[in-house]
Amino acid sequence: MTHAEPGLAEAEIDISGFLKGARFVPSPNFDERPPEEPVSLLVVHAISLPPQQFGGDEVLDFFANRLDPGAHPFFDTIKDLRVSAHFYIRRSGEIVQFVSCNLRAWHAGQSEWKGRERCNDFAIGVELEGSDYVPFEDAQYDSLARLARAVRAAYPIEDIVGHADIAPGRKTDPGPCFDWARFRAMVG
Repeated sequence: MTHAEPGLAEAEIDISGFLKGARFVPSPNFDERPPEEPVSLLVVHAISLPPQQFGGDEVLDFFANRLDPGAHPFFDTIKDLRVSAHFYIRRSGEIVQFVSCNLRAWHAGQSEWKGRERCNDFAIGVELEGSDYVPFEDAQYDSLARLARAVRAAYPIEDIVGHADIAPGRKTDPGPCFDWARFRAMVG
């Protein structure tokens, strides 16, 4: 049995690049993709704010540029960053969308995949609420698999990789607790 949310059992991305049924929290941290640059990569990330803490709205606030730098000492170190992702999957499996998949979210930073730099130009970024040190929830795998199938149905996705794969030595997420074999079996 899956932990499907109402409206997301048959996930679908519409022509405007939005996942039907997902909660939308707009981020200002995006721009246009380069012309004639097809979306061909799905990048899985992990994030928690404050680090190793789950359940709050700090990630939503961070991607919307409204994180209070005085609320936690770590927040002062990231207060000037302007980042986003297309999607965020909470521990409960809830999917939040920040940016249309048709636009370039700022999630990959300095990155390269198969000789192509600037992965933001051709990638969709999905953040999982988590860290390198804690296993992910069943509901997150269910939602991520549904989302990945929807993304593949809407865009010519060639690869699904982790942030660590496109920024080796700089990033480690989604980390050693992410079960790639399980996820790949679920996506098909």
